[in-house]
Amino acid sequence: MAIEVRKVVLESVSDASGLAKLIDDGVFDADGVVAVVGKTEGNGGVNDFTRILADQAFRKVLMDKGTRPFEEVKEIPMVWSGGTDGILCPHATVFAKVEDDGPASSEPRLAVGYAMSDVILPEDIGRPAMVEKVAEGVRRAMAEAGIEDPADVHYVQTKTPLLVMETINDAKARGHTVYTEDPLESMNVSNGTSALGIAVALGEIGMPTAEQIGHDLTLFSSVASCSSGVELDQAQTVVVGNAPGAGGRYRIGHDVMNDALDQEGVYRAIRNAGLDLPERARYQDLGDKLVNVFVKCEADPTSRLRGRRQVSLDDSDVHHHRHIKGAVGGVVGAAVNDAAVFVSVAALHQGPSGGGPVAAIVDVG
Repeated sequence: MAIEVRKVVLESVSDASGLAKLIDDGVFDADGVVAVVGKTEGNGGVNDFTRILADQAFRKVLMDKGTRPFEEVKEIPMVWSGGTDGILCPHATVFAKVEDDGPASSEPRLAVGYAMSDVILPEDIGRPAMVEKVAEGVRRAMAEAGIEDPADVHYVQTKTPLLVMETINDAKARGHTVYTEDPLESMNVSNGTSALGIAVALGEIGMPTAEQIGHDLTLFSSVASCSSGVELDQAQTVVVGNAPGAGGRYRIGHDVMNDALDQEGVYRAIRNAGLDLPERARYQDLGDKLVNVFVKCEADPTSRLRGRRQVSLDDSDVHHHRHIKGAVGGVVGAAVNDAAVFVSVAALHQGPSGGGPVAAIVDVG
């Protein structure tokens, strides 16, 4: 078996026709789909229900066109990141298992693994208990993907719970405290804690102390892309890497954007995936070989960008998540000549402070 990976655009908030067409055209079977990572057009906040609408639409297609029972289809990892600010385009990247009839490659090729963690309690978020639970899930997802060497892991996408008033009050009723009582801030904290779990699992860092979580910005993962929402109470983990013996025509690589203007970080990730690019690459050099790029970003906490003062963190009208997502979306979209790129915010402990990880999937034939 090999992994086939394709990108489809969402023409409306609940449009899954792109997925349906891939199945109808025989690119892969509905029963072969193993994961979906996408962007929806909502506000990207706690109450962004466009994620749920897209999720329902994609699962319905898999039910209508496949043979798997509902209990299996509902367990397929679908990580939806809300918010397509600026030029960003709502889209989804679909991963599916297919029969590989081609000649075996001597190089590792794309592999995907999936796992759900133990239940993450409200009082775990932002604390070492969550780090440990996420790390354990990452290790199981690696094993499912057939990846033994952490160096072969290039992208780990998680979806974790955040705090809302109901779960905050639940923790209090049981005699526990929570990291924060601000639901929006808990999104950032949940993402960051999950990233540290990924970093621990892959040996990028040692186990952090409670005091370091959310504060020591020297601790980060270079392959973590973490999202959170209200729709689950576990860490849903998708590990994407290159495995020896895996079939297919795709490879993945990664690097980091050191800041919001680091367009070269995108090209470094593409090179790392196996595409030969000139020293000063441009989108014309990509041809039709790039499937998609996946980027995390954040407004620099110092409010400086290459020495210039930034004001998005002081904006009381538009949240800085919206500012930076639109800005980095423009930078990355220009780098690859495509607005349908995965750019997600709240990058605490994901890549260097003020920057973020970049993963790229390419068709190497």
